[in-house]
Amino acid sequence: MRKIKDHVDELFKKIPDSEQKELVKQEILDNLEEKVYDLMAQGKEEEDAVNKAIIEFGDIDEIEKELGINKPVKKNMSKLDLGFSIWGSILIIALFIFINFYYTPNTIWFVYPTFGVLWWPLSMFYRWLRQK
Repeated sequence: MRKIKDHVDELFKKIPDSEQKELVKQEILDNLEEKVYDLMAQGKEEEDAVNKAIIEFGDIDEIEKELGINKPVKKNMSKLDLGFSIWGSILIIALFIFINFYYTPNTIWFVYPTFGVLWWPLSMFYRWLRQK
């Protein structure tokens, strides 16, 4: 049953030490051991029973909420990325226009790289819509 204890210790390593943590940890450990004994009584090998009990237990997200552990919220940067891509594309296209008309005013070629540059803000727009 050492594997179960190590697994439970690994699950609770990020949670600060407290009496409530130890009580919940011990209760989970007891429940998992009981589940292993039940599976072994049904004919499973000990190692298979331990692995199945661990897999069926899952993670401790709800327990972390119960103990007051808040996970950091990932900030949505897609709107900022969209704005950056729009302004960056405008500057790059303006540079192409300047180079085109300064060096080769008789041939208009800036349109072709413009289509390539416009994929950047377009992809950021769809990313922003998906994150919204």
